[in-house]
Amino acid sequence: MSFYDLWQQQQWDHLALSIHATSEQAVRQALARPRLDWQGFMALISPAATPFLEQMATRAQALTRQRFGNTMGLYVPLYLSNLCANECDYCGFAMSNRIKRHTLTDDELDREVDAIKALGFDAILLVTGEHETKVGMAYFRRVLPRIKARFSTVMMEVQPLESQHYAELRALGLDAVMVYQESYHRPTYGQHHLRGNKQDFRFRLETPDRLGQAGVDKIGIGALYGLADWRVEAAMVALHLDYLQRRYWRSRYSVSFPRLRPCTGGVEPVSPVGERELLQLICALRLFGPELELSLSTRESASFRDNVMTLGPTTMSAGSSTRPGGYADASEDLAQFSIDDARSPERVASAIEAAGLTPVWKDWDRALTGH
Repeated sequence: MSFYDLWQQQQWDHLALSIHATSEQAVRQALARPRLDWQGFMALISPAATPFLEQMATRAQALTRQRFGNTMGLYVPLYLSNLCANECDYCGFAMSNRIKRHTLTDDELDREVDAIKALGFDAILLVTGEHETKVGMAYFRRVLPRIKARFSTVMMEVQPLESQHYAELRALGLDAVMVYQESYHRPTYGQHHLRGNKQDFRFRLETPDRLGQAGVDKIGIGALYGLADWRVEAAMVALHLDYLQRRYWRSRYSVSFPRLRPCTGGVEPVSPVGERELLQLICALRLFGPELELSLSTRESASFRDNVMTLGPTTMSAGSSTRPGGYADASEDLAQFSIDDARSPERVASAIEAAGLTPVWKDWDRALTGH
């Protein structure tokens, strides 16, 4: 069994009707529960829950501080390559975009790492386009130990791999993997993934199962909001999360909230998600998963991140570059998407402190574990 079996039992249109038909009474009942179930979560992301947003935010803030203390983890993405063998019409890395492609050499990687360490980071997210022949396991085997020697926490957001490959990378020091389904609505998924291995909806959907089987410490999931009805996408993310937590309970989980951003050749959102709706989703997920890590990237504006950072998020990126070689050198390589919060890591850390939180640059120390 995998999540694919549970996904097959869901009816997208039925879920959409149910969420949009939610009554005010159902929202009140959901808020009265000590912890949300999946039905209660859907009530809190419904249009009927909008008038209750302040109440949701107050509860979300209390739960976040209770579980995570007055802290905010900081990480930075390192783009290793913009090579990609897929055609996704919302992504600047799409193979049809006639732009300069580049994969970091070992020397370039070392310069990037030096530049990132100089900024203060000790948690890094490795990102590539999906090109399994040129940026696949052979490349990962070479660069991961080189990077792990410099960072206490190493995460990856790359093409889906087999379970045994995740286990191998875990042995090399990998701490977490983020894999976003993009859309849980299969017709929409097919509409936006036109060529390449990413067309395989089921293989991507079952990636978190393979991560759980490999014993990866932290698994990150999410949807790309804007491709289809965001409320149903969010309901599917929550269902997926609940399934994973029950089955692979040794792993920790995180959820991110990427919204469609402008990029080369990109599409316009079909189901736009405003900042108020995004806040509603963040608060609902916190009430659904008090122990869940919630990540807010530099896709979002500085003002939005400053206003919501105490309410639910537990980690934030800062000073991000979405192009290979973007930290050490002025690069002409294509960025995957445009960012909104362009502040330096130092300024983001100052904003975190101004909100009464402590910026955490290092998630943990191996010396404290006895290993």
